[in-house]
Amino acid sequence: MEEKSQVPVVNIANALTVLRLLLVPVLIWLLLDPTVERRWIAWLVFSVAALTDQLDGYLARSRGLITNFGKLADSIADKFLILSAMIMASLNDWLWWWVTIAFIVRELGITIMRMVVVKKKVMAAGRGGKIKMVAQVFGVGGLIVPWDTFLPDTLATGVVWFFYVLIAIALFFALTSAWEYIREVRSLDDEQPFEDSVD
Repeated sequence: MEEKSQVPVVNIANALTVLRLLLVPVLIWLLLDPTVERRWIAWLVFSVAALTDQLDGYLARSRGLITNFGKLADSIADKFLILSAMIMASLNDWLWWWVTIAFIVRELGITIMRMVVVKKKVMAAGRGGKIKMVAQVFGVGGLIVPWDTFLPDTLATGVVWFFYVLIAIALFFALTSAWEYIREVRSLDDEQPFEDSVD
């Protein structure tokens, strides 16, 4: 979908994207000292930020508020939110570092490739990338919750492992969608541009 020249950069969709960016340092600050109360607040902040991702995209498309700033800032905000939450989860020993590093390397690689080919094509968001994002959000969000403070140990452990499974699903689709992206880049055809960005 092409940007309309009369669409103002200052609009409700972009405001929500900026809000998501502003919530990232709040999330990091809360998880630097992860008491039970701060973890619950951090989960709420993360959830609100994740919801703005869905809402700003819907508003931009339904109200014709798509701008180049919005497309760029939305992608940056998504990556900052998810990767910041994963880094803090690893710092607090809720998630293995190798998993977080794998996601960081994947996102950096995709971002670099997008910058290289952006003048030729804007790559389409595939189903794998969308599944990755959803599983990542629910998986990481679930790890922030202090389940062991209100559930029996065995049940709490089971719940946490459920979220680990979601993150494993996200990692699988992160790698497969990255491979699809690489194949797409290698077979670029200037006569058939794509419309959206890969998530």
